[in-house]
Amino acid sequence: MTVADNTPVIIGVRQYSERVGEPGYAEMSHMDLAGAALRAAFADARAKRSLAKSLDTIAAIRQFEISATRYTAPFGHANNTPRAIARRAGANPDRAILEVVGGQGPQRLVGELAAEIAAGRSKLAAIVGSEAISTMRALLARGETRDWSERRRGSLEDRGPGYDGVVDMTSIRHGVGAPIGGYALAENVRRERLGLSLADYRLEIGKLFAPFTRVAAANPHSAAPTERSAEELATLTDRNRLVAEPYGRLVVSRDQVNQGAAVVLASAGEARRLGVPSDRWVYVHGVADCAEPSMLTRESIEKSPAAVAAISTALELAGTSWEKLSATDLYSCFAIPVFNLLDAFGLDRDDPRGWTLTGGLPFFGGAGNNYVGHSIAEAVQRCRAQPGDKVLVGANGGIMSKYAAGVYSTEPADWSASRWQSLEKIKPHWRVLDAHDGEAVAETFTIQPGKTGETATLVARVGDARVLANSADPAICAELRKGKVFGRPVRIEEGERGVNRFWFV
Repeated sequence: MTVADNTPVIIGVRQYSERVGEPGYAEMSHMDLAGAALRAAFADARAKRSLAKSLDTIAAIRQFEISATRYTAPFGHANNTPRAIARRAGANPDRAILEVVGGQGPQRLVGELAAEIAAGRSKLAAIVGSEAISTMRALLARGETRDWSERRRGSLEDRGPGYDGVVDMTSIRHGVGAPIGGYALAENVRRERLGLSLADYRLEIGKLFAPFTRVAAANPHSAAPTERSAEELATLTDRNRLVAEPYGRLVVSRDQVNQGAAVVLASAGEARRLGVPSDRWVYVHGVADCAEPSMLTRESIEKSPAAVAAISTALELAGTSWEKLSATDLYSCFAIPVFNLLDAFGLDRDDPRGWTLTGGLPFFGGAGNNYVGHSIAEAVQRCRAQPGDKVLVGANGGIMSKYAAGVYSTEPADWSASRWQSLEKIKPHWRVLDAHDGEAVAETFTIQPGKTGETATLVARVGDARVLANSADPAICAELRKGKVFGRPVRIEEGERGVNRFWFV
């Protein structure tokens, strides 16, 4: 088959990492980790000519420290992240992009930049991201500081944080605006639907994630390369303390990492001109992305139709199906984004192909918004090792708010018609009330520990709306843990600073 010159192909991928205190540990900044990954990805292409000099587009994944006001940059940061990274790899591209917040970013950008290449607007592009949160925290714990600030000239397409519609202010005020609390609410909807106790459901999460730990233990880039049993993951201990019912610390995304990853795409014509051997080429067979409204407005808190739509469309564009995939990496910041897809598609939790290529975010590490950069790197390596096989990557952002999916193979993909599709955002189903005074019907809950004790957060229904309310009463927390919550009548009362209170009636 003759591959058209404007066909997008991935020609280079690479990951770069270090762990605090291990041999060779260099206390690298996030920019240095990203730069090292990009240089290595250029080398991975094995080109005869310089990729750095030919790079026309670079897209950087937004680091956590510049993603929201709740994150800080104690050592400073670059004013132009993509150009700071490009400089470290000897590149000075015409176009520099700083992507929005969300784990969907790397996968979505593969689709977008592949389409740019197919349309002739780009010939060589790179996607790169990194985090050095582990080093940052280790230095701060020792009372040390570093200067990671940097100023670079040149154009910048800063797409902004991209938080619009992702979370309701009432969720933030009630303490479930951050991912741990929000995902826990969704998890408990599914748990009650299955009729499981908190302890039994923790074991279900453990059974899902135990195989992930085996993959992570064998991955040299893992932040926590330790194999664990389902029972170990499920049992709450001082080391595996409760962070939000039903989650213990070991089964939530691990952001203390020092990891960088880069993906380099080219047109087939440019890859030929640069002398990239064809055995390095991996084709993009289909990419789709979709978004959800905020969690409280969705028809079902436990489900993400956007994720289902994105994956279904990517598989359709690629002309394949779940049965024909040889490997998959599903975004696993928490269990529910994986369970959502297994439930929706009728997939087996214990499928021998497995659901991760890296080891998953709680074990390999959740490299901020860039985890999927590592997933794609692993997918490309798998495709090269098993020519002709198809591999799927699923990328989740927010609180199941944004999803992108991509299918990869060494088999050529015809881009005469676009293989990237951005789907219409799912529409809201429920209204959200900031305050309510009166009776309501309980839907789901979580309980989070704090310095002064535990706080329970309840989602309740009032007519065609949802409302949140909190309680710090130990008796109410015990009652929530005891049995079924969905459908129980509650009384809600408006409280101070926009935080409602609740009790059972």
